[in-house]
Amino acid sequence: MNYKTAPAEKSTVKVTITYSKEEWGDAISKAYARTRGKFSVPGFRKGKAPKGVLESFYGKGVFFDEAFNIIFSSSYPEIIAKEKDNFTAVGDPSLSVEDISEENGVTLVASVPVKPDVKIGSYKGLKIRSYEYNVTDEDVEKEAKKIVLGKAENVAVEDRPCKSGDVVKIDFSGSVDGVKFPGGTAEDYDLELGSGSFIPGFEEQVEGMKIGEDRNINVKFPDDYQADDLKGKEAVFEIKLKGITEKKYPELTDEFVKANAGCETVEEYKNKCRERLERSAATRSLNETENSILKAISETSEAEIPDAMIESETDKMVQDFSYRLMYQGLKLEDYLKYMGTTMEQFRAQFAGSARERVMSTLVIDKIVRTENIKAEPEEVEAKIAEQAQSVGKTAEEYKKDFDPRQREYIENDIVVTKLFDFLKANNEMYTE
Repeated sequence: MNYKTAPAEKSTVKVTITYSKEEWGDAISKAYARTRGKFSVPGFRKGKAPKGVLESFYGKGVFFDEAFNIIFSSSYPEIIAKEKDNFTAVGDPSLSVEDISEENGVTLVASVPVKPDVKIGSYKGLKIRSYEYNVTDEDVEKEAKKIVLGKAENVAVEDRPCKSGDVVKIDFSGSVDGVKFPGGTAEDYDLELGSGSFIPGFEEQVEGMKIGEDRNINVKFPDDYQADDLKGKEAVFEIKLKGITEKKYPELTDEFVKANAGCETVEEYKNKCRERLERSAATRSLNETENSILKAISETSEAEIPDAMIESETDKMVQDFSYRLMYQGLKLEDYLKYMGTTMEQFRAQFAGSARERVMSTLVIDKIVRTENIKAEPEEVEAKIAEQAQSVGKTAEEYKKDFDPRQREYIENDIVVTKLFDFLKANNEMYTE
């Protein structure tokens, strides 16, 4: 087997591989052995016909596709490994046949999508926005009060009209031009006023009703409503209000936080809330600042990104979205049906973001290599010791069950941290 490589368009490499007639003949024989059981020939039991008979009956190329797969899969990984210093494959190759004969063997051409080189206009001396989020006393109060929301009691109300925040039990029947429409009628429906569950204007017009009251309300379906036959239509809903409940919340006291938050006092609980919010704010500030830096540099950069990298990143984003749905008890397939969209249309929504993510990754890699940013052994050991301490172990104890991939993750984390420290120091960072 011999091969040669040549750069091709849009970040691909053309790999031309030539196999001798002996190698090709061996692949044909292996293909025959693997697939002969699929073929039937009169006069032979299925799978027992000789190779020559099958070639005569079905044609000379009957085993070619399987032979291509056999011979290519046996050599392609070796080629990619040998060429690792010259290019990095980022997707599956597309394969074509350049030449084939019994005398000369076969020549295959693989078009391999590869990691593109990035031309960065500038990554120093730029003016880049930095983000900083601070935690206020009001934020702490709101966070502290969340614990009582889950302990609220629903209390029936009879002596006043309903208002925003109440849960009302209603019968309703909707019609357009005097004709009732599917899904527009229900009995004993519990609706939280102010939740935005119904179309605009519905909940607001229910507010102020009393138990036993009937009311007709007029609404207009949004122009982008999911049901095509109702988009932009005027509708009338006949409403009967049958019940009102309001939420009664417990007081946030020392006794309450002892029983529900594991704290001795409200002050201690609020301090923990503040610490949690400050960690979240710091993470948000860091992430948005780093994204701002990458966006500014990416705007000065150029790269011919192969479609395979965009597709791969889109796969990750769709999978992440699917996982989030699973936590809510919903499958992606059901979500797509509910939204009235196809997987192809859904994936297309991620194309722009996927391209931005890929470009950011390429920019990071380019600058790291250009500036020779590395994780020094002592930095890695210090990080390991820090992680070990967090779980109550010594570094040596911690490393006994150490996954080699964890060391790689630590090294990458150190490199990326040092990279952004470098970029912040070499650019003008400002806040608004």
